[in-house]
Amino acid sequence: MNFDLIIFDCDGVLVDSEVISCRAHAETLTRHGYPITSEQVFHRFLGRSTRQANLEIEAELGRALPDDFHLQLQDELHRSFETDLEAVPHIHAALDAITQSVCVASSGSHQRMQISLGCTRLYERFAPNIFSASQVTNGKPAPDLFLFAAEQMKVSPERCIVIEDSVPGITGGRAAGMTLLGFHGGSHCQPGHAEMLRAAGAVATFDDMRQLPDLIARIGRKPD
Repeated sequence: MNFDLIIFDCDGVLVDSEVISCRAHAETLTRHGYPITSEQVFHRFLGRSTRQANLEIEAELGRALPDDFHLQLQDELHRSFETDLEAVPHIHAALDAITQSVCVASSGSHQRMQISLGCTRLYERFAPNIFSASQVTNGKPAPDLFLFAAEQMKVSPERCIVIEDSVPGITGGRAAGMTLLGFHGGSHCQPGHAEMLRAAGAVATFDDMRQLPDLIARIGRKPD
């Protein structure tokens, strides 16, 4: 095997949360004077950190969002996750079959991942190797988070595979010198999503987590 570490994005890859998240984000922003639809949130902010999104929104508003905006958003997400969130189908079986070390590198906060991964029985499968954009200076599409995750796991970037569902994530992983696989099996993925991920730099795309272990093995057998 040419790879020692599999780095998973969280939202849209481990948990099928993007539709829920975009709806909660849109509703919370709209309540605070920034009318936006869940579809617009999806197209503008998918794969990016809330911190980066808020800075952009505040610049457009010409004022700061409330100090407790993040808390309000987390509360909205928590309520929605507890009732609606599910793990991506077959992710537990895929993890059972993967022999390399695994970790999470997400634009979401640790609090959000504790909720989303906890609700789907995935938290204990990754903890403590769960890394957030809040731990680095620049979130996706910068490479910082992926490089930080590799450093923490003591694996060189060229021996990492990243599983991502967003263009910012693919872009960041490529900039880190890693191999990218694009997942387009989430409920938020629309026609053309796989092509978009390949255009951003994914070496292969897939829409069923049962395909992942064999895909990793096949890529790993390729000569350097």
